[in-house]
Amino acid sequence: MIITLTESGAPLVDQIRDQILGLITTGLLSAGQRLPSVRQLASDLGVAPGTVAKAYRTLESEDFLVTRIGSGTRVSTKASAIPRDVLSAATQLVKASKREAVDVDEAIRVLRAVWPEY
Repeated sequence: MIITLTESGAPLVDQIRDQILGLITTGLLSAGQRLPSVRQLASDLGVAPGTVAKAYRTLESEDFLVTRIGSGTRVSTKASAIPRDVLSAATQLVKASKREAVDVDEAIRVLRAVWPEY
C-alpha cells in the first residue's frame, strides 16, 4: 500500500485515513481487499500502532473498512470506487489548479461555489 506521510501536514492519523480513503475511492483498493495489519502498516510508516489503529477505526465507523478477528481488516463491500467520469474530472481540476498555482483549499472552495449551479 502506498502511503506517504509528511511532518508538516495534517495529523498523521488524518493523513493515513485520507490516503486509504483515496485508494478506495480511486479503485486502487477494492471491496474485500485485505489491508496490512495495524502493526505492519505502523512499522512500514514508522508510526505508533495506535496511530494506524485509530485511522482504521475511523474508516470502519464510516463503513469503508471491516475488521474481523482472524481475517484482518478489509475494504468494506459497501465502499465503492468513484465513477470514472468524476475521477477524470477531479484529475483535470487538480492539474489545472496546480498549473495555475491554486491550492487545494481554494480549489475546494471553487467546487463548492459552482456545485449549486448544476
